[in-house]
Amino acid sequence: MIRSAQTKCDKEAEATARSRRGLLKTAGILAASTAFLELNLSKAFAQRGATLAGGTVDLGQGDFAVLNYAYALEQLEAAFYTQVLQQPYRGFNPSDEQSLTGIQSHEVAHREFFRSALGGNAIPDLQVDFGRVNFASRQSVLGTARTFEDLGVAAYNGAGQLLRNPDFLAKAGSIVSVEARHAATIRDMLNPYSAAFAGNDIVDGNGLDRALVPSQVLPKVVPFVLTPVSASQLP
Repeated sequence: MIRSAQTKCDKEAEATARSRRGLLKTAGILAASTAFLELNLSKAFAQRGATLAGGTVDLGQGDFAVLNYAYALEQLEAAFYTQVLQQPYRGFNPSDEQSLTGIQSHEVAHREFFRSALGGNAIPDLQVDFGRVNFASRQSVLGTARTFEDLGVAAYNGAGQLLRNPDFLAKAGSIVSVEARHAATIRDMLNPYSAAFAGNDIVDGNGLDRALVPSQVLPKVVPFVLTPVSASQLP
């Protein structure tokens, strides 16, 4: 009986892993397709991102600011997952490696998409600091990943209303759907076979994910970013 139950659990675990890999593969196709699209940024959106006195990075205003805001978050996520893969934690199994490698490739694609799309209007590369993360601990790494992914989804949801150009909103929508897949995957890795993948701490009674505006998001990432960032033109 014990062996039978164990076999069943192994099969369920493998099925979950295959499902997760399938979701990430689909998300990867979407991210790659999006990365080849260029945004036609109009000069009508005025001030572009710039570095101010004292090294503070200003996101700009209008649609430039929103896109630079997303670019800043993608820089953070891409840098984090790259370090995770460079410093595998204890118990880094093949399933974890496959999932996190897929997520890292998406975040890098998102970062490069915004870098290319913004061109000369892009903010510079940000300096990050992951000193608060214990990269030898699976719990610490995945806990931080959950924070970043949940925050990323909420950030895109909250910033969508600020975009004037519907084409930009469509691109942001296709990216946030990938971020949501990441969030669900990380949550399932932390609490497999549970409802945590879409827990009531992030999804409300109406089945809606939370939305946060930049002034609510940026303070949460300050501990991980050395470069001062100003979003004074955003709510």
